[in-house]
Amino acid sequence: MKAGNQYLTYWIPPYQVRGRLNRARNDEPHKTCVVVCKKENYHKRAFNLEEEALLASGIRDRIKIALYVAELDRIYEQFLHQIIPAPDPVGKARALFTWLWISKPNRYKPQGSYKLNEVIEAQLKEDAESIGNCLGLTLLYNCLLQKMGVYAEALYLENAFGTGPHVLTLLQTEKSFTDVENILPEGFDYRGHHTHPERTGWGDPELIADIYHSVANELFEKGGFAEALENYDMAISFNPRYEKARLNKAILLDKMGKGR
Repeated sequence: MKAGNQYLTYWIPPYQVRGRLNRARNDEPHKTCVVVCKKENYHKRAFNLEEEALLASGIRDRIKIALYVAELDRIYEQFLHQIIPAPDPVGKARALFTWLWISKPNRYKPQGSYKLNEVIEAQLKEDAESIGNCLGLTLLYNCLLQKMGVYAEALYLENAFGTGPHVLTLLQTEKSFTDVENILPEGFDYRGHHTHPERTGWGDPELIADIYHSVANELFEKGGFAEALENYDMAISFNPRYEKARLNKAILLDKMGKGR
């Protein structure tokens, strides 16, 4: 990767331009392409949230990944067909949030899915009432925002609403920030977390880490220790400062007889 005054030039395989599909496309030839972007947009362009989220959710087949991406596009097209959003980023984000809650008024389920493929399916399924938990709803919303050209981050709270760890959307502009509480129908510009002492901003990699961590926890509970360990390692690789993943990995290693 080269750094210029205002732009970055980096070389990556062609199938990585939209994400890290190399983990699903090992048969591709090792060719490279050149991508040039402004420095401030490098991380946004080099990291594809929807494809990384599908990989973390357990979708490895590249054809299935493409199908789910197409289904995500279909949700976005449904929104555009019914709503004309305001031109500004916050207005677009508000319109999308409102439309999602109108389309599925009971979309939040505390123990619902956090996997992107499953929340996509639920959003498109006519007889589905609930869509997912806080992570699942945040992933879906943030992916759709990116399709509108609105880049959103996430906000992680170690304890929210007295129920434990929680994640929501964080919109930031040059002058202000907006919390979007995806589990509440009136959650756009939610003010209830503004004074929370444990507000931690997350980018896309940290969101992906949370999927791997959730998968690992499920596997751990079911006795799939080897796979759980792999997913804890993936969570840590995406978010090296994810202390909870490191702690759970240490507990797992101890249970497997490898810890000290």
